[in-house]
Amino acid sequence: MAKFDKYTVYGKMASAPMVPVFYHSDAATACNVLKACYEGGVRLFEFTNRGDFAHEVFRELMLFAAKECPEMALGVGSVTEPSTAALYIQMGACFVVGPLFNPEVARLCNRRGVSYIPGCGSATEIGYAQEAGCDICKVFPGDVLGPNFVKGVMAPMPWSRLMVTGGVEPTEENLSKWFGAGAFSVGMGSKLFPKDKIASADWDFISAKCREALAAAHK
Repeated sequence: MAKFDKYTVYGKMASAPMVPVFYHSDAATACNVLKACYEGGVRLFEFTNRGDFAHEVFRELMLFAAKECPEMALGVGSVTEPSTAALYIQMGACFVVGPLFNPEVARLCNRRGVSYIPGCGSATEIGYAQEAGCDICKVFPGDVLGPNFVKGVMAPMPWSRLMVTGGVEPTEENLSKWFGAGAFSVGMGSKLFPKDKIASADWDFISAKCREALAAAHK
């Protein structure tokens, strides 16, 4: 069962509107990254379902977060079908993110009171997702659609809460474009976790980048 319900997740996203997006096959590395993000002020963390046995790494993250990061809402990303969503929800995922919108995943998440944030690339997809109970929709891929897409959607659909993933960088210049266009939150992956910093176990760098990104987002 999720430690935090979807309304608590929304509150965390509103107060700290930057969600790290990360995957690593090694559980110890993933736990260190999670802890570094937590110390940098992050309270939502998306672990992506991208590799073999990713669910086993997620289980270790959940156990670690319960002790070391008690206020962290841990969710799963790259979910495309309800069976995968059910697997992670059973392990305690607090939110489910996908690269696309699947109404069956929406039904499952609604039944369990878990937030589903589907990937949408058009106003029509966003509308269908909202009809299915998705309070937050992921604009994906953000680097293809751009800030003008967010601005264009928000004009006729100002009630929308949009989380942009793809093309987001931990700089004030980049973040000001997305939030200025009306984004509710952003998801950030490779720019927040350079491969060389992960390889050298420079967890202080990651914490600093998180603090920097959150400060820019709030500004």
